[in-house]
Amino acid sequence: MRAIFTTLLFLSFSNLGMTQSIASQSNKQEVLSTYLIEREIPGAGELTQLQLQGISKNSCAVIKEIGPKIEWLHSYVTDDKVYCIYKAANEDIIREHAEKGGFPVNKISLLVTTIGPATAE
Repeated sequence: MRAIFTTLLFLSFSNLGMTQSIASQSNKQEVLSTYLIEREIPGAGELTQLQLQGISKNSCAVIKEIGPKIEWLHSYVTDDKVYCIYKAANEDIIREHAEKGGFPVNKISLLVTTIGPATAE
């Protein structure tokens, strides 16, 4: 009888530990850093609204596939480059996104901080 009680007590504490471990794992969210991605795309400034929409849909589909470790905030289009602001777990996730989406990646820079007119005050 004592062996059965000891076994039940052990199993109860084991399950409690597993439940706490699972709960603490689900509460941990990976911190995403902010990156600036430079993409050389000749003629980028001449892309039509329809072409930009298609590129955006493609990017969003790849992000959905990859999961919560990457988030596209916005992009700036110039004559021959596109500068994208992303939140990501790391540079490898950004490169994976680019590879799956068929996007060039010429440079990835980790953004350390931001400044603006309010910084001067």
